[in-house]
Amino acid sequence: MNRAATLQQLTQLCNLNREGVAPPAIEASGHPELDARLPHGGWQSGTIVELMPAEIGIGEFRLLMPAVSRITQGERYVALVSPPYIPFAPALKNHGVRLDHLLVIRAEKNTDTLWTLEQTLRCKSFGAVVGWPTSIRDRDVRRLQLAAEAGRSTGFIYRPPVAALEASPAAVRMRLQTNEQGLLIDVLKCRGTRGGFSIALNHQSLPSEPHAQQPENVSGALSGLLAHSLAANS
Repeated sequence: MNRAATLQQLTQLCNLNREGVAPPAIEASGHPELDARLPHGGWQSGTIVELMPAEIGIGEFRLLMPAVSRITQGERYVALVSPPYIPFAPALKNHGVRLDHLLVIRAEKNTDTLWTLEQTLRCKSFGAVVGWPTSIRDRDVRRLQLAAEAGRSTGFIYRPPVAALEASPAAVRMRLQTNEQGLLIDVLKCRGTRGGFSIALNHQSLPSEPHAQQPENVSGALSGLLAHSLAANS
């Protein structure tokens, strides 16, 4: 990964942020059942949210789709860092996502993934940063938390289901499972309220999952579909 080139492009985006225009402190998740249980009614800026799906492809990204759509429509960027699959651009567009405000960044090494997450979270042009690190430690989560506070953005970190057995300094932790009705969310931790409750979202309330097959080169496969796609290959 060429960190210097990636940082240069991120710096250009960060410079687009207009001074004095504060992002919303709360971004509604777009799921009324979930917003009713989250403190202040949605995803809180300046925080890290850990999402632990039972397996990849059960609808874990659909959970974030309404917020991603509103953030991009509000002239802020969303970054997907080291996703395991290609987001299907036409499906994203159909759900209201502005493709010119969505970045897909592929990092070959986990250290580069964590570095990219920190840099994008610090940039005030980003309303949300979604990452798929292969591993992450408590001190990494704390660094990302500080970056999110500085950038006033929200970081969503996907982790394997076994991580639910471990403690974490993340503000919100959710275990995701699927059943015949839809997506079952076990809220293990939620700063500002007591965790240990579950929420069920039915299939009708969830947008379709916008992914395709796992690629060898994400940025290359998205060329021409996403206006901003940072090549992060060595």
